[in-house]
Amino acid sequence: MTLDLDLVRSQFPALSRPAIFLDNPGGTQIAQQSIKKIQSYLVESNANSGGAFPTSADSDRRVRNAREAAADFLNASRPEEIVFGPNMTSLTYQISRSLGRTFQPGDTIVVTRLDHDANISPWLQIAEDRGCSVRWVDFHPEDGTLDLEDLKKALESAPKLVAVGYASNALGTINPLKTIIPLVHAAGALVYVDAVQYAPHGPIDVQDLGCDFLACSSYKFFGPHLGILYGKYDLLDQLTAYRVRPAPAQPPSKFETGTGNFEAICGLHGALDYFEWAGKVFAGEYAEIYRENFHGRKLLYKQALAAIHSYEMDLSRAFISTLQSVPGLKAYGLMDTRKLDQRVPTFSFTLEGWTPLQVAGHLTEARINVWNGNFYALAVTERLGLEDQGGLVRVGATHYNTLEEITWLESALKALAN
Repeated sequence: MTLDLDLVRSQFPALSRPAIFLDNPGGTQIAQQSIKKIQSYLVESNANSGGAFPTSADSDRRVRNAREAAADFLNASRPEEIVFGPNMTSLTYQISRSLGRTFQPGDTIVVTRLDHDANISPWLQIAEDRGCSVRWVDFHPEDGTLDLEDLKKALESAPKLVAVGYASNALGTINPLKTIIPLVHAAGALVYVDAVQYAPHGPIDVQDLGCDFLACSSYKFFGPHLGILYGKYDLLDQLTAYRVRPAPAQPPSKFETGTGNFEAICGLHGALDYFEWAGKVFAGEYAEIYRENFHGRKLLYKQALAAIHSYEMDLSRAFISTLQSVPGLKAYGLMDTRKLDQRVPTFSFTLEGWTPLQVAGHLTEARINVWNGNFYALAVTERLGLEDQGGLVRVGATHYNTLEEITWLESALKALAN
């Protein structure tokens, strides 16, 4: 069964506004299920953790339920492998500091030029603090794919950790993690995956991937601003956490500094309820793909993301056709329609005669929301030689976008180009 776009869009109150949201790579609109859970928490259960009174007990129950849902969403082996925090960046800094205690002078850390800076700078800074060296892995500028041969050379240095993205937030490339992670482990290194850009577009299975850590953010998949970190329990248990003395000494709580954003955690649960709903309503045809390994809520999550991924391939095809039709437009990243399974519907480009800021301003006048600049993927714009020229224009769809909206984008870009 294909997606019913009217029914999908009815789940997102913001979509009733007269705007075309192609700014999704920077943050999606929020599902009504998430809004309801946030409101319910604040009205019915708003209290700090650990109290003997009813609202505190109910608050703790709701957080526990959200953690269990997040573990199912990522297919963690247990809820205690899920850590909540303000955002992916803060969580990565926190874990980098804990891991840094295990690094020695002369050790090597590997980062890639395709990553968001949140999966680069924390490792650069801990390397500086600990006297480690940093090895950069390049990407191919012509199609935005990671240079796997360069990665293999980097692994010859026997690094302690490799930080790599699941999907590029600038160019949309999906990295082949099922190839990369075994190579990294064979070299004796840990793997830290930034899945922020990938999470709204396809199913994630941390056990199947075999990654050591994986981070994402719920505001990129229809929830509130909140960071989620998965870590193998034994690693989380062994690492030293920077915490106040009365805080729990066991994971995940030892990494959750201070009072949590409980309403946002409940909002995450609501966003996952949306996926559960979508799995029931639209995605039964995908059940057989996953039924052997998953059941219940886990199966519904996988079904929903499989249906979303299938529909978004049509959106990516339409983006490619649109961008290739505009005179003077140069697109970056994979533009081969035979390789749609290797990218998410996130596209960046420049337009001859116009700065990225000017293009974004023109599209704003047409009520089309897009991003311009480097999107914190500084290494990408530097590698492409575009940082001093204002970076890129970025457009990105999710499954609530329509083909008609991409047609509107094409008309607006051609008007500017002409």
